[in-house]
Amino acid sequence: MRNRSFYAQTDFPRADVALSDSLCDFTRSAVKKLFDGGLVKVNGKIAKPSQSVCTGDFIEAALPDPVECVAKPEDIPVDILYEDGDLAVINKPQGLTVHAGNGNIDGTLVNALLYRLNNLSGVGGVIRPGIVHRIDKNTSGLLVVAKNDAAHLSLAEQIADKSCRRTYIALLEGNLKEDNGTVTTYIGRSRTDRIKMAVVEPDKGKIAITDYSVLSRAVFAGQSYTLCRFDLHTGRTHQIRVHAKYLNHPVVGDDVYGRKKREFGLNGQLLHAYRLEFTHPNSGERLTFTAPLPGYFSAVLKKLGFGFNLF
Repeated sequence: MRNRSFYAQTDFPRADVALSDSLCDFTRSAVKKLFDGGLVKVNGKIAKPSQSVCTGDFIEAALPDPVECVAKPEDIPVDILYEDGDLAVINKPQGLTVHAGNGNIDGTLVNALLYRLNNLSGVGGVIRPGIVHRIDKNTSGLLVVAKNDAAHLSLAEQIADKSCRRTYIALLEGNLKEDNGTVTTYIGRSRTDRIKMAVVEPDKGKIAITDYSVLSRAVFAGQSYTLCRFDLHTGRTHQIRVHAKYLNHPVVGDDVYGRKKREFGLNGQLLHAYRLEFTHPNSGERLTFTAPLPGYFSAVLKKLGFGFNLF
């Protein structure tokens, strides 16, 4: 066991919410297990998850020692658009998790890459070899993976200094009236639901900047929809989905930040990493890749009557 202790910086309605706010790497179920095992104390007394916490309360938690997990190769189909000795560009399908997490160590893109590629960088550790950046499980599209550490560091630096350009296409609920704009907020873990991210105060999160521009609009069965392009300046978890909600136009099919009932028989949000541009770490050549919208995405646009040809 290892101990984690801290003083509450603000009031919390529940002790489990206070602990989740501090233990960002713990799931709700993991936090619940800590309370169930009597491993959490508030001001020296074993705490109940439902009790309130006041500013200045001393919270202690006895955490289980981490268990090292090594990703293993799996024969999972993966669409490799480009590959050389330094990197590979992948068109990830909706429904495929990028790397292990939350107890899920199998069936990920990393498992597929370990099977398909000869080498992957070690900067990300044994769980995330080669992974320079990620996209959500139910988001489709492009990401670049590194095959050696030098390439990994170069690509990561390009993402940090914004010279790596990432463009997404999304279908939004409602009519987004502004044709274009920039959303600048701070994004952090939601205080009420650890699965979610949220727009928070500056001291509670990290800055997130997203450009958007409307591609087309449509009305179907009395409902308005907006096809939108998003360009990332930063890469926060769920950034586009959170910013779409912040604009009051969540991504269609997003049952975390949008409607709980998915439309059009979708299995996830209509959000696609469409374009990726970066400088090759070795040759210095500027590379640009695009990935067409998945069939289910195009089918919805056709149903809605969008007369827009993305290509």
